[in-house]
Amino acid sequence: MARTSAGHEEHDLHERFSRLLEELGIGVFTVDRERRITSFNQTVQRLTGLKEKEVLGKQCYEVFFNELCQGECAFHGEVETEGKSLAFDMEITDQSGNRRHITKVVSPVFNAQGRVSGCVEVFQDHSAYSELLERIRYDEHRLKLILDNLDTAIFTVNRSGHVTSFNSMAETITGYRRQEILGQHHKKLIGCSGPGDRCALAESIKTGKTLSNQHLQLTSKDGRELPIRASCMALRNESGHVIGGLATFQDLSLIHQLNRAISAKYTFADMIGKDALMQQLFEILPVVAASDANVLIEGPTGTGKDLLAKIIHNTSPRKDRPFVKVNCAAMPDTLLESEMFGYVKGAFTGADRDKSGRFQEADGGSIFLDEIGDLPLSLQAKLLRVLEDREFYPLGSQKLHRVDVRIIAATNQGLKDLVQQKLFREDLYYRLNVMRLDLPPLKQRRGDVPLLIRRFLNQYNLTRSTAITTIAEDALELLLNYDYPGNVRELENIIEHACILCQGEAIERRHLPVYIQTKACPEDHSPPARTTDLESQPEWERRRLLQALEEHRWNRQKVAKALGMERTTLWRKMKKHRLTS
Repeated sequence: MARTSAGHEEHDLHERFSRLLEELGIGVFTVDRERRITSFNQTVQRLTGLKEKEVLGKQCYEVFFNELCQGECAFHGEVETEGKSLAFDMEITDQSGNRRHITKVVSPVFNAQGRVSGCVEVFQDHSAYSELLERIRYDEHRLKLILDNLDTAIFTVNRSGHVTSFNSMAETITGYRRQEILGQHHKKLIGCSGPGDRCALAESIKTGKTLSNQHLQLTSKDGRELPIRASCMALRNESGHVIGGLATFQDLSLIHQLNRAISAKYTFADMIGKDALMQQLFEILPVVAASDANVLIEGPTGTGKDLLAKIIHNTSPRKDRPFVKVNCAAMPDTLLESEMFGYVKGAFTGADRDKSGRFQEADGGSIFLDEIGDLPLSLQAKLLRVLEDREFYPLGSQKLHRVDVRIIAATNQGLKDLVQQKLFREDLYYRLNVMRLDLPPLKQRRGDVPLLIRRFLNQYNLTRSTAITTIAEDALELLLNYDYPGNVRELENIIEHACILCQGEAIERRHLPVYIQTKACPEDHSPPARTTDLESQPEWERRRLLQALEEHRWNRQKVAKALGMERTTLWRKMKKHRLTS
């Protein structure tokens, strides 16, 4: 009875195994040592068009078309003599004349004594899979063409967050080629950069929900943090199971740039620099901005003193209050007092009404006194009282006005030198010099020149809808070795000049301003190595001004643009060196 029961169980197991093979589309037939067919399942019957009763007992080489055996019998080879299994792929023609792709496995069958008594041949028809793969490949190609022509950047990830597709717009925005990013984790691009950060894409995959209009930061290939608007959603298979995620995103850099230009809102990110001098400045900026102390910014023309003043205000507690700028060198001395402190009706001829001054306009906020070194001595005493008592009299008024303002002053002259020359009040200097920030000239931080070039290129690509991606080697060599007497502003003007002339993707030497192209040796135009302050080198500055004036036929607008300075600054320097006509 035990043997009978065991026989039934073995038979049932064989039946279940046979059904499983049939469901998987796996064909199986067996032969004995004489290569007579001893079994022939239904998958083999469908594939060959032969019935089991027609082939049982016949030798396999008489039944099968020669292609199935590839011209030789695998059983008589390694399978029989060495007891090894063989596996290989092949294409055959079935009884209907159709080409089929199959995987064939030939394995020995052993008897109770461990000797080879025959073999079993297993093969699976992959034709349906091949057709499906080709259809998928075609659909993927068609889908890729569609996605690559969209203005929206798109990428997909699997459940573990690794990138599986990356369209052309995503390449353009991020700077990555798809070959560089495929297989990488999406954290390299967006989200989850810090331990407490919320990752919208990971959340969509986890919850299956779509998260739209997410304002995120994307890290580009060159390390820039780009503001983006993204939508994240889960990807599901035909069974409804989440198999990954999809993110679409748009670059908001231009929008943010325009918004900043309209509202004059600037942050620390607007100043860039990896040089040690700039890094030291960046470290103390948050502390300086958070305080209410007066700030003195010193540095040569074109180094970004104006921008730094805006950053300090916009990251301070006064950021929601006015930021008022006064250029102390731009107005005649006779008008400067009324401009700064206002006047009342009848204070002078033509004063037909009361007018508030810049200090009243800045009440509660910050006032930026640019080129304060040019402030006449007569006004310095009045400014000192504002600093000490926060009060002043408008021109012609007997009524005292009180204001709450933070003073940010800037100069390119070096106030300490002016104090020694009796051109600036010492007590006012010490009142202003509570927090002093020094902006170095660009030639002292040459390592930042490539960063600034890239910043300006990206800026003009956005605003002018150009696609300049590279700079020719000889042009780049000129840019990296030039001394930039006009500092960052001059570099920006040079890049703008090149972008206007460049009609392709690469800036060449011929696109640079002529005076840059003709610089055979940058050192010839550098100031003496022992000094760095342009204002302390009058002879060198006079030569530079005269050369620029002669090159541009004394057109002050063109000279100011070429030297990277304001026209009022140029005019003041021309008067200083007696170069006025």
